Amino acid sequence: MLRLCSLMILFFIAVPARAVLDIEVTGAGEHQMPMTIVPFSGEDKLEQQVSEVIRSDLLRTGLFKLVDPAGKAPHDVPDVNYANWQNVESLLVGQVDKFPDGHIEVRFHLLDTVKQGELLAQAVSASPEQARAIAHHIADAIYEKLTGAPGVFSTRIAYVNRQGRYNRLVIADSDGFGEQTLLAQNQPIMSPSWSPDGSALAYVSFERGRAMVFMQPLATGKPVLLASYPGSNSAPAWSPDGQQLAIVLTHDGSSQIYLMRKDGSDLRRITFSEAIDTEPTFSPDGRFLLFTSDRGGSAQIYRMPVSGGTAERLTFEGSNNFSPHYSPDGKSFVYTQFNDGIFHIAVQDFLSGQVQILTPGGWEKKPSFAPNGKLILFATEVNGRGILSTVSSDGRVKLKMTPQQGDIREPVWGPFVKQ
Repeated sequence: MLRLCSLMILFFIAVPARAVLDIEVTGAGEHQMPMTIVPFSGEDKLEQQVSEVIRSDLLRTGLFKLVDPAGKAPHDVPDVNYANWQNVESLLVGQVDKFPDGHIEVRFHLLDTVKQGELLAQAVSASPEQARAIAHHIADAIYEKLTGAPGVFSTRIAYVNRQGRYNRLVIADSDGFGEQTLLAQNQPIMSPSWSPDGSALAYVSFERGRAMVFMQPLATGKPVLLASYPGSNSAPAWSPDGQQLAIVLTHDGSSQIYLMRKDGSDLRRITFSEAIDTEPTFSPDGRFLLFTSDRGGSAQIYRMPVSGGTAERLTFEGSNNFSPHYSPDGKSFVYTQFNDGIFHIAVQDFLSGQVQILTPGGWEKKPSFAPNGKLILFATEVNGRGILSTVSSDGRVKLKMTPQQGDIREPVWGPFVKQ
C-alpha cells in the first residue's frame, strides 16, 4: 500500500546553485547488490530526472551493481513480469504526476525480484524545484530497506571554497549539488562546525583582523560573534546536546581548550598544559573530548573527560596525527596521519587500538564521518587544487568531487535533520 507523505524542505539562501562538482567513484563493495532502476514515467517533464539522482546516490555507496533495464519500462507493480528480472535482486519502478496547482507527486515501488513481492512503496509530494530533494529522500528509504542502515543522501555538507583571497563558506547536498553560500569575504574562513540539529554553523573568521569564532543560524543568515578574546579564537566544536561549544583560545598563553555555552557565556578552561592543545571534538554521549596536542613532542591525539582531568594519549603510529573526529557510534575515531611526508586518512578502534589506513595518501586532511558512520568526508588535492573526497569506513570505496572553480578546504559532514 502506498503511504502518502509530504516532503518539507527549508531553503535558507534565495537561489540555490546548480551542480558545481564533477564526481568520480572508484572501488566497490565486497558484495554488491544487483538492482535495476527503471526511468520513472513523467519525469521527463522535470528539469531533474528523479530516477537519475537515485541512481547516482546509490552508485556512490559502492554497495549496488546497477543493471540497465535494457529497454523494459514497467512503471507500476501490475506492469512487472518478474521473469524478465531474474538477473537482479531488486527492481525500482515509479511515476511522476504533475498537478494543475504546480506540485508534483512521485510514486515508487521497490520490488524483491527473488521473492516476487513488494519491499517498499511510497508517494512523495512537493514542488518541482524539490525534485532532487525527493530523489534523495527515496534513495535514503531504499538504502535503509536494503542495508538496514539509514541513508545520508538527504544530509548536507559544509566547506570553504577559496578563489585567491576570496573565501566562501558553503553548504551543499551530500553529493555536492545545490551549493549555497552562507558567507563570502576577502579574509580567511576556517573550521566550520555543524550544530547537532543542523540549524547553525559555528566557524572561525578573520574578517575583523584576527581569528574570532562566530555562529550563523541558517534560518536568519545573520552571524553572531561568540568569542573575540585577546589573541586567537579558533576550532569551535558543538556538544551533542547543542548547549555548549568547545573552543581553543590563546589569551592565557599557549593554545588551550575551553568550554562555553552556545551564547558565548560561562567560559571555563579545561586543559592546562604548556603545549598546544587544539581541534577538540565531543564524543557522541558528550562525556569525552578528543583533541590534538604536541605535549609529547609531536602532534598526537588525546582523550579526556569533558569535566576535566587527565588526558590519555591514543595515537602512537605515524610521526604526527591530528584532526580527530568520533564515529557516530562512539566506537572509533577518524583522523589524519602524517608519515614520511604524506597525509593519510586513518581510523582507530577504541577497544582494540587497531589502526586502519583508509586512503592511498597525499594531501588528505580534515576527515569527518557521515551521520550513519558508513562514509568519511575529507579534503584532498588534485593537480594542486583542493577537492572533496569520501571513503567508505572500510576503505573499499573512494569518491572524488572536483569543483569547477576554486579550492575546497575544511569540509565537515552535517547531521541527520528531522523533516
